Amino acid sequence: MSAIGLTHLFAMPPLSDYKLHLFTRADSLKVALSRTSFFSVIYSLSDAREERRNCLSCMRELALNHNDIQRIVLASGEMEAKLVSHLFPSRLHGIINKAVPLIELLDELSALLKETGRVNDNMLNHWYVSHNRMLSPTERAILRYMSFGYSIPEIATQLERNIKTIRAHKFNAMVKLGVNSDVGLLDAADLLTHLPAGEGRRTALTIPAFS
Repeated sequence: MSAIGLTHLFAMPPLSDYKLHLFTRADSLKVALSRTSFFSVIYSLSDAREERRNCLSCMRELALNHNDIQRIVLASGEMEAKLVSHLFPSRLHGIINKAVPLIELLDELSALLKETGRVNDNMLNHWYVSHNRMLSPTERAILRYMSFGYSIPEIATQLERNIKTIRAHKFNAMVKLGVNSDVGLLDAADLLTHLPAGEGRRTALTIPAFS
């Protein structure tokens, strides 16, 4: 979602009650965090690997240094929302698929912004967890090896399992993540193996003060 799209979204009730700040650089967000009391940071993704990596890094840093700030991710589609839900190491208040109809997007985002006291306890965040089992340690290990270019026989050797077992675990991971190719699995592996400092589109919200 572009900056223009986010601006239009937050011009509509009930989101129009919030003051929106747009950031495209990580350092700009850091400076703003030192000066402004934000209660929520929303990261809008665009189904790009590099941006997912940057989002992971941003949300992880927020969780470590600004744990009182609500953290929400807007995913470009259901597939990306599943990847974020399964693989992000830092806890999030919510993950929303922004490809849903506008009225649903408004309702879900509004509900999350009203719920600022709890992390990982709301229904919107756990929809993906309840409908898709989490990856097992073996499935995660297979994804990591795949990201480094290991073949199935090589992974079987590393994990001391037979090839059929590795293929079965790989298939299970694909089902859980909703992907049907190695490319989709490598997208997931990116989130497991990278925590780079980067830049991307971020938004921060404050409740306006009325005098």
